[in-house]
Amino acid sequence: MPMEIRALTPDYAVSPQITPEDLAAVKAAGYVTVIDNRPDAEIPAELHTEVMRSAAEALGLTFIANPVIGGAITLDNVRAQAAALAASAGPVFAWCASGNRSSIVWALSQAGTRPVEELIAIPARFGYDLSGWADQIAALAAAEA
Repeated sequence: MPMEIRALTPDYAVSPQITPEDLAAVKAAGYVTVIDNRPDAEIPAELHTEVMRSAAEALGLTFIANPVIGGAITLDNVRAQAAALAASAGPVFAWCASGNRSSIVWALSQAGTRPVEELIAIPARFGYDLSGWADQIAALAAAEA
């Protein structure tokens, strides 16, 4: 299946699982930081974190491992995603199984920077339904205020 870059914003895109060979296209598209949101336990060895890290770093990309377990997203996951976005020298590309978890941790990490409705509507353009996360996004926004 060909890689599909789904740009949520000009500075952040998500994708379903990619391969090491896809990273050259990610770099060519202008992304400088990549975030692997996929736990190794879910995927074959040829897609594990260290394989992806080696391939990304060989291309000069900044690589961040932030494994997000479906149904068990933690505040640490949200903080790690936010820190990676803040530290990046340019656009960030993140992947998981479908792009959904990468969208959720992005929306949660952006709580308070945009209206909750917008943080839900942006990923919805790509079929990611974050409506069930509205209360958590609002609570994080209130905590940051």
